[in-house]
Amino acid sequence: MTTKAFKNEKIEKFKKSFENAKVAVVTDYRGYSVEEITELRRALQKENCDYTVTKNTLCKIASKGTNFEVIESLLKGPSAIAFGFGDEVAAAKIVSKYIKDNKKGEITGAVLDGNLLSADEAKKLANLPSKEELYAKILGSINSPASGIVYSINGVMSALVRAIDAVSKQKA
Repeated sequence: MTTKAFKNEKIEKFKKSFENAKVAVVTDYRGYSVEEITELRRALQKENCDYTVTKNTLCKIASKGTNFEVIESLLKGPSAIAFGFGDEVAAAKIVSKYIKDNKKGEITGAVLDGNLLSADEAKKLANLPSKEELYAKILGSINSPASGIVYSINGVMSALVRAIDAVSKQKA
């Protein structure tokens, strides 16, 4: 039996998560053992995320007045939420990979920037590159023309050096 104080504590915990999170990925965790949920939680914590099994009613109360208010429609049946506090894609990536590897559970949807995402959209979110990967691609694109110029100049200088060397050997 849960007490009013315990419920209020849970509501405050959810409210704090909603206020600090950038994304919330809602999953159906049926079929998972406590050890499996703990394993998923540990994987998420490494990427500045958290995984919480919810009491839907308390979660709905906590989401009022936040960007995650639209999450109510996803909270049906046994639900757990992966909150992403850093990279918006990390939580979806980790949960999606875990579900794929274990062949249990499913993503039922997500909320990103106050927008409700369907299960398919949440899975597409998981397929997006992370911020670090995007930064690397951008830097590669910026660096590419400069690298091309350097290689061209080096190629011309190398050819000149080889030509001078060949002429010096021929005259010697």
